[in-house]
Amino acid sequence: MNDELTKWHWEQQPEAANLLAGWLDDACSKNAWLKDFGERLYATSGNRLGDLVEMWIVPDNEENRGDLGRVGYVEQDVPADGPIFHHPGGMFPRVMLAPHHETDLGIKVESCADFAVAHGLTSAIHGKPGQLVRYVAAAKENGLNVYGIERRGTLVADCAKLDSPSVADQAEVLEAFRTRPRKFDDEVAGFEQMATLIDNAVDKVGRDVACELWFAAERDYWQRRNRAARWQYARQDALGVGWANHDHHTYRSSRKHFHRLVALWEKLGFHCRERFYPGPEAGWGAQVMEQPVCGIVTFNDVDISPDELLTDFAHEPMEERDELATVGLWCGLHGESVLQAGMHHLECTFDFVALRDQMADDGIKTMRAFSDFDYLKQAFTEGERWPVAEDRIAALLDAGKIDAAQADEFRNNGAIGSHLENLERNNGFKGFNQTGVTQVIKETDPRRQKLAGV
Repeated sequence: MNDELTKWHWEQQPEAANLLAGWLDDACSKNAWLKDFGERLYATSGNRLGDLVEMWIVPDNEENRGDLGRVGYVEQDVPADGPIFHHPGGMFPRVMLAPHHETDLGIKVESCADFAVAHGLTSAIHGKPGQLVRYVAAAKENGLNVYGIERRGTLVADCAKLDSPSVADQAEVLEAFRTRPRKFDDEVAGFEQMATLIDNAVDKVGRDVACELWFAAERDYWQRRNRAARWQYARQDALGVGWANHDHHTYRSSRKHFHRLVALWEKLGFHCRERFYPGPEAGWGAQVMEQPVCGIVTFNDVDISPDELLTDFAHEPMEERDELATVGLWCGLHGESVLQAGMHHLECTFDFVALRDQMADDGIKTMRAFSDFDYLKQAFTEGERWPVAEDRIAALLDAGKIDAAQADEFRNNGAIGSHLENLERNNGFKGFNQTGVTQVIKETDPRRQKLAGV
């Protein structure tokens, strides 16, 4: 088990970052639409153009092959019209080499139709509705061609090479995910029902498409319960990108159900990545998981002790405790993230300062940054306060896990439920800050909060 604590070690990748930054600067100098789009992203929604690049298609020549190899890119085994390269050590767009002299740049979008409408594009969308890869031309100028790319559950570059599930089947699965029951008297039965729902979806549309649809439904549920999320989504939706800039989805789990949560993610194609542990004083940790085809990451929080970090806590059931740390109490007040409560937060990539200042101008407060490095900046929005059900308060009080004063506080003022997280990554850094989050998580502990918030 000690190997699990050291095998996932992420480093900055400045050479790859500099190469791609140079490509993007050159692209903006050649294509006026792209330059304008990048400026509007920054000014309108606090986004950075580079964070939304989905793929580069560049000429297949000795210089480009040499540059990609030099900065750590390796070839990926994906059907395509040319070799596709990815960077296993960092967060960078993929690169395809093609036998032509022009360069294509793909922008990540949730919907090509939304992107086209937002920018008044009149070119036809390539790929029928429901196909797993679709793209629409935005601007072609000086040998630099810009496209919006909608991708769902595949790494294949050419939509013509895919056998996509029907529109009706995908719509049926998405609707089943969005309308699934979330409140159960018997939470074990709830997990069993979710497992069956996922199995049926995988049978109908395939594992990777089911994964994309599941998290689209999860973002929708979370967004409806978080004002900062609705505010930011409206800004990004106006530019036609939706939540294409998501970095990771964070779930909180009780100790009792943590292995069940991990099992659900594994049904959707996730594998366990690094373990996150901010220190013994924190009282909690997390298992990071990644779905390599969809590029979706989950950050799964649970109360845990240092000795348990050395066990296979992601798969072995953990005993319940008499006392609750921050994560366990949150679940006691609101329910499991994957059931009634919804995600604790969605973390998306932004220009950190731009988003913080834009939110402040519109009355949305940001908590203190818990990561403030050149390569990683992170901060929560001030938490969304949710009412707490009386039966949950009574159960916690009867079990001795909160006192009478705390029960009155939760009964009268509710408790912090969710956040939007402002994240800026640089130099392709793919990891997380293991220490700086501790104090902020303490500040979001419901027992420390008053009506005025944190």
